[in-house]
Amino acid sequence: MATDTLPDRSALPTALTEREQWVCWRTQERGGKQTKIPVTPATGQFASATDPSTWTSFENARDAALDGELAGIGFVFTDDDPLVGVDLDDCRDPDTDALDAWAETVVEILESYTEVSPSGTGLHVLIEGTLPGDRNRRGDLEVYETARFFTVTGDRVASTPPDVHPRSHGLDVVYREHLSSDTTAEPGDNSAIEDDSSVRDGDATSESDTGPQSESIPSTTDDSAATPTGGSSPLSDAELLEKARAAANGEKFDRLFRGETSGYESHSEADFALCSMLAFWSGGDQAQVDRLVRRSGLIRTKWDEVHFRDGATYGEKTVERAIAGTTEYYTPRGTEHSTDTTTPLDDADNQIVLTDERLQRIEARERVRLRTIERLETEVTELTAQTERLEAQIAEEQAQRRRLERQRDDESTGQHSLWRRFKRYFS
Repeated sequence: MATDTLPDRSALPTALTEREQWVCWRTQERGGKQTKIPVTPATGQFASATDPSTWTSFENARDAALDGELAGIGFVFTDDDPLVGVDLDDCRDPDTDALDAWAETVVEILESYTEVSPSGTGLHVLIEGTLPGDRNRRGDLEVYETARFFTVTGDRVASTPPDVHPRSHGLDVVYREHLSSDTTAEPGDNSAIEDDSSVRDGDATSESDTGPQSESIPSTTDDSAATPTGGSSPLSDAELLEKARAAANGEKFDRLFRGETSGYESHSEADFALCSMLAFWSGGDQAQVDRLVRRSGLIRTKWDEVHFRDGATYGEKTVERAIAGTTEYYTPRGTEHSTDTTTPLDDADNQIVLTDERLQRIEARERVRLRTIERLETEVTELTAQTERLEAQIAEEQAQRRRLERQRDDESTGQHSLWRRFKRYFS
């Protein structure tokens, strides 16, 4: 295998390269599908994801892949390491590097080392954590922590960290959204929920590379949990602020309300985070959210600036998106779908644990939208510049053609004049 197609140690997280859990791999057809088979670097025979004697160090695996007829190298997950691998299939356009929205959200939530799979159409995210349940796969997403191997390319997604990070909370969110038993499958998702097939008789556990297939994404909406209130706030401004500040994430809310943006990549992300919290407590009351943002330290002149072709201001769209992304609202005790069943402080604590999880997902989705908007705006700018260049080129060519036509007419007129003088001379 060519040297430039294999990652070196510097391109990979130390959490991987320091462990002697490496194998090589090659493809083999099984059941009409190209399947990645782990191979023992020392012998070229099948490796087992449960037999450490078939694994080796990163350097040995890399050398074997360079010297032999092997496709690449891979890493084996075991019970003895804290690592978890998240496999996102058929979610990336290899020509443009664009990710499907669901995959980009998962990558944002986990925020750890992420690389492109050998096919170029998938991703592998590596984190530290523990799988919160016994489900491993649904649709195009798989999660494994033991007795499996992942191919390793070193082709890191530029927007992700170069190291593996602890992400237990993020893994819990992804698991509930995509793998938990109460997740509703999308129509046409025939995979339903599958348990990881165990390794039998020492056979190697393999990765399948099925290539492009129809997108099958688990639903992330729990209709039974949503308690929309019709946009009418159950709290006064003072009551809302009191409850929000007394909640489990009250310190975070208070920092945002005071205008602190630390921990956010931009002021806009901080705006969206505050609006999402206010959307929950206000029951989706757009006027109250807007009113309280104007009282906060985050308010700035940009809030009232028109940023959209439909005439909407930045503030209006930010509030609208925050409310659209909120699927559950605070409702006081005694009302229909009431979530106020304990003491006010306990109620706030219990709800905000959920709200923080939703907020993390909402913020990730908003970042996806913002990047998509920025990418489209860049494309529009480039196309506009290209159009202007073409128009200028066409104008220049038209001007050149007119000059040539005038020149031709002048030459024709001169020739006629010379002919008339010639005829008069000999007449």
